[in-house]
Amino acid sequence: MTTSTTPPARSAARVRLYAPARRERLTLAAATVALLLVLGALQPNVLSLGNLENILVQASYMMVFATAQAIVILTRGLDLSLGVTVSLASVCAALAMTHFADHAVAAPALGVAAGLGAALAVGLFNGVCIAWTRISPFVVTLGTMNIVLTLSSTVSGGFPVAPLPAGFAALATAQVAGVPVQLPIVAVTLGALAWLMSRTVFGRSLTLIGANPAAARVAGVRVKLTLLLGYLLCGALVAIGALLLTARTGSGEPNLGGNLALQSIAAAVLGGIRLQGGEGDVLAPVLGALFVTILGNGMDLLHLNGFLQQILLGAIIVAALGLDRFRAHARLGAFLQRFIRRTQS
Repeated sequence: MTTSTTPPARSAARVRLYAPARRERLTLAAATVALLLVLGALQPNVLSLGNLENILVQASYMMVFATAQAIVILTRGLDLSLGVTVSLASVCAALAMTHFADHAVAAPALGVAAGLGAALAVGLFNGVCIAWTRISPFVVTLGTMNIVLTLSSTVSGGFPVAPLPAGFAALATAQVAGVPVQLPIVAVTLGALAWLMSRTVFGRSLTLIGANPAAARVAGVRVKLTLLLGYLLCGALVAIGALLLTARTGSGEPNLGGNLALQSIAAAVLGGIRLQGGEGDVLAPVLGALFVTILGNGMDLLHLNGFLQQILLGAIIVAALGLDRFRAHARLGAFLQRFIRRTQS
């Protein structure tokens, strides 16, 4: 009797657990489609096939950056240095490729290694400072942001680094079965990340650390090492996005990162990642990234002032934070109601 009723009970519990997240995703998907249609009504070029393809390519970069940000947010962290890390990786990759420009085959490989190494170095620095010194991630990455910004401007002289080898620059226009190559690269990257976070001890440990660091220690998780690996993983994802962006721009740009740190935070929180950590699917920021990209693209085509775009981005971040707090209170209220019903019955 007991064994026959337990599985349905567990299944019902899982449905109740994931139902709010599914509703949030459906709401965000509907809001994204509505935003696209409204912008299309204001500017018909928004809905052109060429622009829709451009939106998907642009969104693919943001998806990588937003998921990188989501990984550290899951651990109760934050990476304000993400944008400048993109710039440093871009500049270092371009410098390596221009230095070895005579070697057509080796130059792109060395450039990729240099960009990846630069981003991993930043992730290593952030991870060590946060895990071993226990300084607030906000403070650490804010300091790192200023250090890396100075480094990227210094090593590049403040100017774009070009030209890039043709083999590397071809990433910007290459296609696979008629699809821009950026899309399958990002799809494979996010698929591997989803497997890592959901199917491995490391991925589950990151979420547990964010939910309850004390419980993670009791469970035998090596919290400091896991945090360090989380920031290194964030750096690796940032490097992938930075290299794809560098190929698209055709040069190493010391200002390539721009507002990517804030945009990635907005996309992650809009997608359902809680800033308190420990809750959210690492792929949740995909929809949030698409929403942020469509908004920016539409505003560009409407020729809105750049300062107005920054104001709207700030408003989106505030709204995302408010939404995050609302979700937390709503889930707490639902939990208390269930608890009261159970105690009364």
